[in-house]
Amino acid sequence: MEPTIFRYILRYSLRAQIVLTVMSIASLPFLWWFYDLPKYIINKVIQGDTETFVLPYVDVELDRITYLWLTCAAFLVLVLVNQAFKYVINVYRGVTGERMLRRLRYELYNRILRFPHSVFKKLSQGEIIAMITAEVEPLGGYISESVSLLVFQGGTLLVILGFLLVQNVYMALAAIALYPVQFYLIPKLQMKVNALGKERVRLVRRLSDRIGETVQGVQEVHVHDTSLRESAEFSRQLGTIFLVRFDIYVKKFVIKFLNNTIQQLGPFFFYSIGGYLVITGGLEIGTLVAAIAAHKDLGAPWKELLSYYQRKEDARIKYDQVVAQFAPPGSLDETILTSDPDGFGPVEGEIAVQNVTVLDEQASATIDQLSVQIPLDQRVAIVGPGGGGKEELALLLARLASPDRGALQVGGQDMANLPESITGRQFSYVGSSTFVFNTTLGDNLFYGLKHRPLVPAVYEGDAAKERERFAKEANLSGNVEADVEGDWIDYASADADSPEKLREHALHVLEQVGLAEELYQFGLRGTIDPEDKPEVAEAVMAARARLLERLADPAIAPLVETFDRDKYNDNASVAENLLFGYPVDDSFNPERLAENAYVREVLDKVGLTERFLQAGHQVAATMVELFADLPPDHELFQQFSFIAADDLPDFQALLQRADRNNLAALSADDSARLVSLPFKLIQARHRLGVIDDEMKDSILAARRAFADDLPEEHAGAIAFFDEARYNAAANLQDNILFGKVAYGQAQAVDRVGGLIRDVVEELGLRDTVASVGLEFPVGIAGSRLNGVQRQKLGLARALIKRPRVLVLSEATASLDSASQARIMDALLESFEGRCLIWVLHRPDQAERFDRVLVVKQGRVVEQGSFAELNQEGTELQQILAQQQ
Repeated sequence: MEPTIFRYILRYSLRAQIVLTVMSIASLPFLWWFYDLPKYIINKVIQGDTETFVLPYVDVELDRITYLWLTCAAFLVLVLVNQAFKYVINVYRGVTGERMLRRLRYELYNRILRFPHSVFKKLSQGEIIAMITAEVEPLGGYISESVSLLVFQGGTLLVILGFLLVQNVYMALAAIALYPVQFYLIPKLQMKVNALGKERVRLVRRLSDRIGETVQGVQEVHVHDTSLRESAEFSRQLGTIFLVRFDIYVKKFVIKFLNNTIQQLGPFFFYSIGGYLVITGGLEIGTLVAAIAAHKDLGAPWKELLSYYQRKEDARIKYDQVVAQFAPPGSLDETILTSDPDGFGPVEGEIAVQNVTVLDEQASATIDQLSVQIPLDQRVAIVGPGGGGKEELALLLARLASPDRGALQVGGQDMANLPESITGRQFSYVGSSTFVFNTTLGDNLFYGLKHRPLVPAVYEGDAAKERERFAKEANLSGNVEADVEGDWIDYASADADSPEKLREHALHVLEQVGLAEELYQFGLRGTIDPEDKPEVAEAVMAARARLLERLADPAIAPLVETFDRDKYNDNASVAENLLFGYPVDDSFNPERLAENAYVREVLDKVGLTERFLQAGHQVAATMVELFADLPPDHELFQQFSFIAADDLPDFQALLQRADRNNLAALSADDSARLVSLPFKLIQARHRLGVIDDEMKDSILAARRAFADDLPEEHAGAIAFFDEARYNAAANLQDNILFGKVAYGQAQAVDRVGGLIRDVVEELGLRDTVASVGLEFPVGIAGSRLNGVQRQKLGLARALIKRPRVLVLSEATASLDSASQARIMDALLESFEGRCLIWVLHRPDQAERFDRVLVVKQGRVVEQGSFAELNQEGTELQQILAQQQ
């Protein structure tokens, strides 16, 4: 980055600054005429003694009234011209500022990608985020006005001062007599405000770090009862910020006081000196009026210039801080990230570590003059005591750490100079924990294959124009133009020539790491759009038909009650029976059906409103009777109660004021609360005696009325059950099942799950279901996955691109022994002839590797086969003995 903000401005916005400057200068003559014309109108047209006027150049004679209208029209044109100049300048200035802000944020973000790995251990993400998002925000505004505002407002100030001097020198000098005082004092006070502002920024960053640390460590706060200590520390930091901000306010308002006071002294001089000159005949009244009008506008550019000075200093300080923060020593060269050399094949030979030393933040050596050669066709285990340097060696070999001294080469090439288009595609690394992005499981799995857009997205019509505009603005802002909507997947890296082959490879890799079963379950719970994936919908419908055939067997038929338009489903809720479909949006949320006007209309139409009120009253009374004396956290609340523990007192009060024989007299809110309860009833599960055959028939009538009379505005709000059609609002499992698992049947859920699995495998649909599982959203940082699943996904992500070198650092430590053994078997077989470097948390697992490195105190103290090193008196044998 440029060392100063002024050089940054000149480098990236010089053309825009020239355009703004030219427009600003071009506006100044019109501003002069804008002030001069009113004087002419008053002195010559209104107060003059000439009755006729001759237009210059055209030699046309006009009477006074006509000429007055003409000059006033000219004044109006000047108003419009001046405002047009301001509009155009401000818009162009705003666009310039936004482009420069976009460029700056983009450059800072790319600098984060170039930070050495060690920087992230001492720089909090909250501080980085705040700098890129909030702290650089004012820089865009300042950059856009850095030259043009100075020219425009400075020019305006000079025009007004020149105009005043032309009218009367003494009056003008008196009006601006105190401006030099202002010019001297304000900057000095502003320097103090700027220094305080810099301190405020530093304190707010520390406060942000404190908040982030509390959020991450909130569990420890509660475990150790330190909330008061944390609150006290936070209060202390807030107090420090308060004192700094208080000083800022005091000094800022002193500046404002001086500005306003001096500005208000101007009218005093005009009314006194100007009035005296008019009375004594030394000045025309029109000239005085014009001078007063001009002076009235004098304060605006003066304030803008003073404010400009403040913004300039703020911008300079912020930019200097950002440059210092985003230029840590050891940052990668930009070409490491951007270059993509052609013709560079697979790396061959060996990784050579030559007298390498790596220092930590305290300048202590974590790797100390270490030398080793690792052939790229060997599977190498690294073992050693904790803190001995084995983890740091893994980071070094994966190019995630850089040597402070010595050399690191692969295939005779210096790894420090190799672009990531080579190392990022041929090397892979998995540590003891894996970060998962907030997207789908498939996007995370294929993340390592998305290096460059290989197939551009196709746009038509307005979309094509919008894409063209986006690319143009990206270019003008110095951003990358690559389209994220294109196909970025490098199929060749995964040894696949089509999406189908890649999917097969993905499923194989997920099987290797033990994530295949979870993927299958995610797929069953996933949804698809049948129009986008008709083949999947067709396969699911085939599975539904096969399952219905299986359910014809009297031995298993009781496990599932299928949906039938003409029958009430005892294993579905009243709401599900009424809607007979899945809500597509929130219009018919089952939890709020009683509040839906159309649903209430349907209930009224079939005469169910009174029955629902009675049923709701009965359910509420039963719930209060059963659960009123139970503690709120009792498990029965979760299993059987329709009413939350917090809501139970409200229903108790409702029952006390309700007359069972006149429930229609209840308020609308009370009525809705009672009517909402029956919707939750499941006849086969709850058996409260509320739903009899007559009520079932009425609900079936309501079902028909609901579907037949559905208003136009709710068309498509319900995906109705239809045995012959795929239901887009339901997941795959519910589409296959097309019914409800029966309550009361022994192990019904597990048995039905087994039936579905049998049908899926019988029809060869397991891979189809699993492919839907790739669309499973994993949540923020993979929060919808457990730790083991995230780790397995990280392993799969590393394997799918078929790396030439795979470095693992205790990557399976969090897995159970069976999973560890299965994954190790798969990887040792898969990496026959390739390079696998594995830092093991259990040294006895090293027996199956081609070579073992024993790392201690930052050096390789032993190397060889497991059999060679497993001898009496060796370091390896001591480590093995300590494990037992």
